[in-house]
Amino acid sequence: MSTHAKRERLLLADLLEAAGPEAPTLCHGWTARDLAAHVVVRERRPDAAGGILLGALRNRLERVQEEFAAKPYEELIQLIRTGPPRFSPYAVKQVDEAANTVEFYIHAEDVRRAQPDWSRRELDPVFADVLWSRAERTARLLGRKSPVGLVLRRPDGQTAVAHKGTPVVTVTGEPGELLLFVFGRQDAATVDLDGDKEAVARLHTAELGM
Repeated sequence: MSTHAKRERLLLADLLEAAGPEAPTLCHGWTARDLAAHVVVRERRPDAAGGILLGALRNRLERVQEEFAAKPYEELIQLIRTGPPRFSPYAVKQVDEAANTVEFYIHAEDVRRAQPDWSRRELDPVFADVLWSRAERTARLLGRKSPVGLVLRRPDGQTAVAHKGTPVVTVTGEPGELLLFVFGRQDAATVDLDGDKEAVARLHTAELGM
Protein backbone atom coordinates (compact mmCIF):
# COMPACT_ATOMS: atom_id res chain seq x y z
CA MET A 1 0.00 0.00 0.00
CA SER A 2 1.28 3.44 -0.91
CA THR A 3 2.17 5.61 2.06
CA HIS A 4 1.40 9.28 2.49
CA ALA A 5 5.10 10.06 2.07
CA LYS A 6 5.24 8.11 -1.20
CA ARG A 7 2.22 9.97 -2.56
CA GLU A 8 3.61 13.36 -1.54
CA ARG A 9 7.00 12.47 -3.03
CA LEU A 10 5.48 11.75 -6.44
CA LEU A 11 3.31 14.87 -6.27
CA LEU A 12 6.33 17.01 -5.44
CA ALA A 13 8.26 15.53 -8.36
CA ASP A 14 5.34 16.22 -10.71
CA LEU A 15 5.02 19.83 -9.51
CA LEU A 16 8.75 20.47 -9.87
CA GLU A 17 8.76 18.98 -13.35
CA ALA A 18 5.75 21.04 -14.45
CA ALA A 19 7.12 24.26 -12.98
CA GLY A 20 10.53 24.02 -14.63
CA PRO A 21 13.99 24.57 -13.13
CA GLU A 22 13.89 28.37 -12.92
CA ALA A 23 10.44 28.64 -11.37
CA PRO A 24 10.25 30.48 -8.05
CA THR A 25 9.35 28.73 -4.81
CA LEU A 26 8.37 29.88 -1.33
CA CYS A 27 11.59 28.46 0.08
CA HIS A 28 14.27 31.02 0.96
CA GLY A 29 14.42 32.50 -2.52
CA TRP A 30 15.28 29.14 -4.04
CA THR A 31 14.29 28.23 -7.57
CA ALA A 32 12.69 24.87 -8.28
CA ARG A 33 16.15 23.57 -9.20
CA ASP A 34 17.54 24.61 -5.80
CA LEU A 35 14.64 22.97 -3.99
CA ALA A 36 15.02 19.77 -5.99
CA ALA A 37 18.74 19.67 -5.13
CA HIS A 38 17.92 20.17 -1.45
CA VAL A 39 15.53 17.21 -1.44
CA VAL A 40 18.06 14.94 -3.16
CA VAL A 41 20.97 15.93 -0.90
CA ARG A 42 18.85 15.46 2.22
CA GLU A 43 18.17 11.83 1.25
CA ARG A 44 21.37 10.85 -0.49
CA ARG A 45 24.19 12.74 1.22
CA PRO A 46 23.90 12.37 5.01
CA ASP A 47 27.49 13.63 5.32
CA ALA A 48 26.28 17.02 4.12
CA ALA A 49 22.60 17.00 5.08
CA GLY A 50 23.51 17.52 8.73
CA GLY A 51 24.12 21.14 7.78
CA ILE A 52 20.35 21.65 7.63
CA LEU A 53 20.40 21.70 11.44
CA LEU A 54 24.08 22.07 12.39
CA GLY A 55 25.83 25.34 11.64
CA ALA A 56 29.25 23.66 11.63
CA LEU A 57 28.25 21.68 8.54
CA ARG A 58 26.48 24.54 6.75
CA ASN A 59 29.31 25.33 4.33
CA ARG A 60 29.64 21.68 3.33
CA LEU A 61 25.89 21.43 2.80
CA GLU A 62 25.86 24.50 0.57
CA ARG A 63 28.78 23.22 -1.47
CA VAL A 64 27.27 19.76 -2.02
CA GLN A 65 23.86 21.23 -2.78
CA GLU A 66 25.39 23.50 -5.41
CA GLU A 67 27.05 20.46 -6.99
CA PHE A 68 23.72 18.66 -7.23
CA ALA A 69 21.94 21.77 -8.51
CA ALA A 70 24.39 21.79 -11.42
CA LYS A 71 23.17 18.37 -12.57
CA PRO A 72 20.55 18.10 -15.33
CA TYR A 73 17.17 19.05 -13.90
CA GLU A 74 15.53 15.92 -15.29
CA GLU A 75 18.06 13.82 -13.35
CA LEU A 76 17.17 15.55 -10.09
CA ILE A 77 13.47 14.95 -10.67
CA GLN A 78 14.11 11.28 -11.37
CA LEU A 79 16.20 10.92 -8.21
CA ILE A 80 13.30 12.34 -6.20
CA ARG A 81 10.80 10.02 -7.86
CA THR A 82 12.87 6.88 -7.35
CA GLY A 83 13.52 7.70 -3.72
CA PRO A 84 16.59 7.22 -1.53
CA PRO A 85 19.21 4.51 -2.09
CA ARG A 86 18.96 1.31 -0.06
CA PHE A 87 21.65 2.38 2.41
CA SER A 88 19.72 5.52 3.37
CA PRO A 89 17.61 5.50 6.56
CA TYR A 90 14.86 7.03 4.44
CA ALA A 91 14.66 3.77 2.49
CA VAL A 92 12.95 2.22 5.52
CA LYS A 93 9.21 2.67 5.01
CA GLN A 94 8.51 3.70 8.60
CA VAL A 95 11.32 6.26 8.58
CA ASP A 96 10.21 7.60 5.22
CA GLU A 97 6.66 8.02 6.47
CA ALA A 98 7.73 9.69 9.72
CA ALA A 99 10.34 12.02 8.23
CA ASN A 100 9.03 12.81 4.76
CA THR A 101 5.24 13.10 4.89
CA VAL A 102 5.26 16.68 6.16
CA GLU A 103 8.57 17.53 4.46
CA PHE A 104 7.20 16.68 1.02
CA TYR A 105 3.79 18.21 1.69
CA ILE A 106 5.40 21.53 2.66
CA HIS A 107 7.78 21.53 -0.31
CA ALA A 108 5.00 20.62 -2.73
CA GLU A 109 3.13 23.69 -1.51
CA ASP A 110 6.37 25.71 -1.78
CA VAL A 111 6.27 24.97 -5.49
CA ARG A 112 2.49 25.18 -5.99
CA ARG A 113 1.87 28.43 -4.13
CA ALA A 114 4.75 30.33 -5.69
CA GLN A 115 3.05 30.11 -9.08
CA PRO A 116 0.67 32.92 -10.10
CA ASP A 117 -2.21 30.60 -11.01
CA TRP A 118 -2.06 28.27 -8.00
CA SER A 119 -5.21 26.83 -6.48
CA ARG A 120 -5.65 25.38 -3.02
CA ARG A 121 -5.54 21.61 -2.78
CA GLU A 122 -8.36 19.85 -0.94
CA LEU A 123 -6.94 17.17 1.35
CA ASP A 124 -8.78 13.95 2.13
CA PRO A 125 -9.87 13.62 5.79
CA VAL A 126 -7.45 10.78 6.58
CA PHE A 127 -4.45 12.77 5.35
CA ALA A 128 -5.71 15.88 7.14
CA ASP A 129 -5.80 13.90 10.39
CA VAL A 130 -2.24 12.68 9.78
CA LEU A 131 -1.05 16.25 9.29
CA TRP A 132 -2.87 17.38 12.42
CA SER A 133 -1.21 14.62 14.42
CA ARG A 134 2.19 15.83 13.19
CA ALA A 135 1.26 19.44 13.96
CA GLU A 136 0.30 18.52 17.52
CA ARG A 137 3.56 16.65 18.11
CA THR A 138 5.85 19.29 16.65
CA ALA A 139 3.94 22.47 17.53
CA ARG A 140 6.24 23.55 20.35
CA LEU A 141 9.38 22.91 18.33
CA LEU A 142 8.10 24.84 15.32
CA GLY A 143 6.62 27.65 17.41
CA ARG A 144 9.50 28.07 19.84
CA LYS A 145 10.63 31.35 18.21
CA SER A 146 7.18 32.91 18.31
CA PRO A 147 7.29 36.39 19.89
CA VAL A 148 3.80 35.87 21.34
CA GLY A 149 1.69 33.06 22.76
CA LEU A 150 0.61 30.85 19.88
CA VAL A 151 -2.29 28.40 19.72
CA LEU A 152 -3.17 26.32 16.67
CA ARG A 153 -6.82 25.41 16.20
CA ARG A 154 -8.66 23.25 13.70
CA PRO A 155 -12.11 24.37 12.54
CA ASP A 156 -13.60 21.55 14.65
CA GLY A 157 -12.12 23.09 17.81
CA GLN A 158 -9.12 20.82 18.41
CA THR A 159 -6.18 22.88 19.64
CA ALA A 160 -2.43 22.63 20.17
CA VAL A 161 -0.25 25.08 22.07
CA ALA A 162 2.77 26.04 19.96
CA HIS A 163 4.18 28.66 22.32
CA LYS A 164 3.27 29.74 25.82
CA GLY A 165 3.14 33.44 26.57
CA THR A 166 1.04 36.57 26.42
CA PRO A 167 -0.58 38.09 24.53
CA VAL A 168 -1.96 35.01 22.79
CA VAL A 169 -2.76 34.69 19.09
CA THR A 170 -4.97 31.81 17.96
CA VAL A 171 -4.41 30.63 14.40
CA THR A 172 -7.36 28.72 12.97
CA GLY A 173 -7.26 26.66 9.80
CA GLU A 174 -7.12 23.22 8.26
CA PRO A 175 -4.14 21.09 9.38
CA GLY A 176 -2.14 21.57 6.20
CA GLU A 177 -2.58 25.33 6.42
CA LEU A 178 -1.54 25.37 10.07
CA LEU A 179 1.62 23.43 9.24
CA LEU A 180 2.48 25.89 6.49
CA PHE A 181 2.02 28.72 8.97
CA VAL A 182 4.28 27.28 11.69
CA PHE A 183 6.86 26.26 9.09
CA GLY A 184 7.31 29.96 8.34
CA ARG A 185 5.03 30.29 5.31
CA GLN A 186 2.67 32.72 7.06
CA ASP A 187 1.89 34.73 3.94
CA ALA A 188 0.94 31.62 1.97
CA ALA A 189 -1.22 29.89 4.60
CA THR A 190 -5.01 30.19 4.46
CA VAL A 191 -5.76 30.80 8.13
CA ASP A 192 -7.60 33.18 10.45
CA LEU A 193 -5.66 34.95 13.21
CA ASP A 194 -7.42 36.04 16.37
CA GLY A 195 -5.71 38.21 18.96
CA ASP A 196 -4.31 41.62 19.77
CA LYS A 197 -3.65 43.55 16.55
CA GLU A 198 -0.01 44.26 17.39
CA ALA A 199 0.58 40.65 18.47
CA VAL A 200 -0.92 39.38 15.22
CA ALA A 201 1.38 41.66 13.22
CA ARG A 202 4.44 40.46 15.17
CA LEU A 203 3.50 36.84 14.66
CA HIS A 204 2.86 37.28 10.97
CA THR A 205 6.45 38.42 10.36
CA ALA A 206 8.14 36.14 12.93
CA GLU A 207 10.73 33.54 11.92
CA LEU A 208 8.87 30.34 12.70
CA GLY A 209 9.77 26.73 11.92
CA MET A 210 13.05 24.83 12.01
